[in-house]
Amino acid sequence: MSSRAEVVVVGAGLAGLSAAVRLAAAGVDVHVLEAGAHAGGRLSTERIDGFVVDRGFQVLNTGYPRAADLDLGALQLGWFERGAVVRVDGTAHRVVDPRQRPADVLGTATAPVGSLRDKAALAAFSVRAGYLPVGRLLAAPERTAEQALRAAGVGSTALDRFFRPFLAGVLLEDELGTSSRYLDLLWRSFVRGSIGLPARGMQAVGEQLADRLAPGRLSLHTAARSVSPGSVVTDDGTWSATAVVVATDPDTAARLLPAVEASAPRQVTTHLHVLPESPWRRPLIVLGAPGGRLVNSVVVSDAQPRYSPDGRALLASSTLAPTREEEVRAEIAAAHDVAPDDLDHLTTVTVPGAQPAALPPLRLRRPVELGDGLFVCGDHRDTPSIQGAMASGARAARAVLRTVRPAHHDDRRTS
Repeated sequence: MSSRAEVVVVGAGLAGLSAAVRLAAAGVDVHVLEAGAHAGGRLSTERIDGFVVDRGFQVLNTGYPRAADLDLGALQLGWFERGAVVRVDGTAHRVVDPRQRPADVLGTATAPVGSLRDKAALAAFSVRAGYLPVGRLLAAPERTAEQALRAAGVGSTALDRFFRPFLAGVLLEDELGTSSRYLDLLWRSFVRGSIGLPARGMQAVGEQLADRLAPGRLSLHTAARSVSPGSVVTDDGTWSATAVVVATDPDTAARLLPAVEASAPRQVTTHLHVLPESPWRRPLIVLGAPGGRLVNSVVVSDAQPRYSPDGRALLASSTLAPTREEEVRAEIAAAHDVAPDDLDHLTTVTVPGAQPAALPPLRLRRPVELGDGLFVCGDHRDTPSIQGAMASGARAARAVLRTVRPAHHDDRRTS
């Protein structure tokens, strides 16, 4: 069977859907091919025993500029508090954003995560990243994240007890070798945004974008076997198109488009447990202790009660290296000050290829137009994040419009 569309998008992750929605809004005949069973790509959700289980611990940061493309109200987000719990010698200490919890300023100031000078350095770093123009952040000398934090006055105690485990859960690396420029952009989003979970799970983000396409414009269970200018070959036949956008995971993109160099070396394992009730009164992430395997652990149902079917607490605990549940059960229990036998193991999810690395030199806005009507997008073209995926999809859509709708593009540029 042969089919035709003006533009074929390969991949219904956030990058591909962002591109497709923009192209459809511009009047382009666009069709999306997705190898999997759902829209959203790596944002995947299932229900296990009534609990909402995402593919790993993922969150939506409203500080991402491209979050403005979403109907956040329709996602019915539940919110985490800004900050974290740090355990030192078995005692829990809260380190929180004083803008959200002014009454906790004293507790944060006395938490054993470094000296007052360290905490002043953290505050100054946050103000700088949150409120300086992005152009000035990107013009700063580039180094590793650890070098940047030390240059900002953050000492070893604060690095090891707070920054390293906190950032490891986001960057999926604990050496803090990530580019300081990406750290600035990431920290900016934390300062300016809130962290939430959709009521129906993270997959709802991709599904919301997919719902903006006209019926019949998304084909699931349709893997692209090869791509060439003007053509996409699948098991069901060949699609012809004026333009083809490859919006798959990095490894698949590199296979379909030999000119593209991309990979996703970061991985994460997340263990899900159930407790009869939450051991906490507030939705804060608990950071792993130095020397432990645990990066973080959090009661996700404290932030989004709809993740639980009956009021029991759903915990998500992550490690960077693949781990067996029994290897980290005691560490998870200690993080929440409960007995190991209290934890009811629900499932474990390991995500290989969870995200690309962002090592220096950071290459923002990598080319999305490859020539001959071929285009590529994904977080490997910008930053390894929801923001990077959606931003690259928007850039790809603009590049495609320059090819298939040059008059439309020129009109918009003039206006």
